[in-house]
Amino acid sequence: VQLQASGGGSVQPGGSLRLSCTVTGRIFRIDAVKWFRQAPGESRELVAAENRDDSTMYVDAVRGRFTTAIDNANYTVRLQMNSLRPEDTAVYYCFIEGYYSDHSTLKGFASWGQGTLVTVSS
Repeated sequence: VQLQASGGGSVQPGGSLRLSCTVTGRIFRIDAVKWFRQAPGESRELVAAENRDDSTMYVDAVRGRFTTAIDNANYTVRLQMNSLRPEDTAVYYCFIEGYYSDHSTLKGFASWGQGTLVTVSS
């Protein structure tokens, strides 16, 4: 199981970015995703999460601006980030839990994406 993150970059305040993490391998299903971010000099913090039943969680700082989604047709998770602010500048990480096939049995996995930098600046 491998994760490939994409979608980071630089944007002006008020702009939008969409982050993606794609899982490759003999993936059976993604069950949950958590999105974390780590700003310079700060500890890593959880900002959003989603389970396979579509339940979601957002911290107050991003609620109403960020939306997370699980796409099991493409084994990809996405974080749509709108109305970005300078304080959203950070390295963003996905953490994905799910199942993969191993010789006709299902095994669980829990893996981190490699992190992608988001910079919000005028």
